[in-house]
Amino acid sequence: MSQDDELLFEVTGHVAVITLNRPHKLNAVTPAMAKAVEAAIAEVDASDTIRCVVITGTGEKAFCAGSDISTLDQYQTPWEFRNRGDYCDAVRLCRKPTIAAINGYALGGGLETAMSCDIRIASANARFAAPEIKLGWIGGGGMAAGLVHSIGASNAALMILTGDTIDAETCRQWGLVSEVVAPGELLTRARAVAEVIASRAPIAAETAKLNLKAAHAMPYEKAVEYERDLQTICFATADAAEGRAAFAEKRTPVFRRR
Repeated sequence: MSQDDELLFEVTGHVAVITLNRPHKLNAVTPAMAKAVEAAIAEVDASDTIRCVVITGTGEKAFCAGSDISTLDQYQTPWEFRNRGDYCDAVRLCRKPTIAAINGYALGGGLETAMSCDIRIASANARFAAPEIKLGWIGGGGMAAGLVHSIGASNAALMILTGDTIDAETCRQWGLVSEVVAPGELLTRARAVAEVIASRAPIAAETAKLNLKAAHAMPYEKAVEYERDLQTICFATADAAEGRAAFAEKRTPVFRRR
């Protein structure tokens, strides 16, 4: 894609970078951009080469301000609005590990997009908010579920009921993001984490993502049972055999997603 496109998709080695590229509108997502995100995630999932994804926004001012509000009136009925394609769903359902590199504002659907990723790294100038209540509605891309599980019921209520902006360091203390780095180091750090993940056994990484989701959603004993089943599946792969052989031979394993 050219730099004029509103979504950029770049693959280097085993790492893909998806960049929301509409900085003059705080990288707010149009319906066309939402479809492009869905297509990019589908390409990631279909690839045997891509092993990890970084999602970010162009510039230091905004990661994503959510859906472009000026496009919302194009839906003819509430039911059409309810069943629209959702970019947060696409990101959340990606089979490969995902990292949000959050530069500047993550508002509404932008915050939901970040929470849809497995790992969140923020620049020091990042700001987070669930501002929908200020406009007369609430989030619909996993806002409440994501915040309650990430930062607890009271902090989630504070954000959702006020709509006010929270700074990056507070969000790190609350557990919404893993790290806060200098703005100029954000993408470098996100890529570095992605490269580490991409160097691991890819089937194990994808299975670990399933396991983390199960741990999040299942009762404890069921989650442990599911984890054991997933471990057995991983143990039977060629990559696991390669890992054991490399350990015995004191060499670096070569994983092939097999």
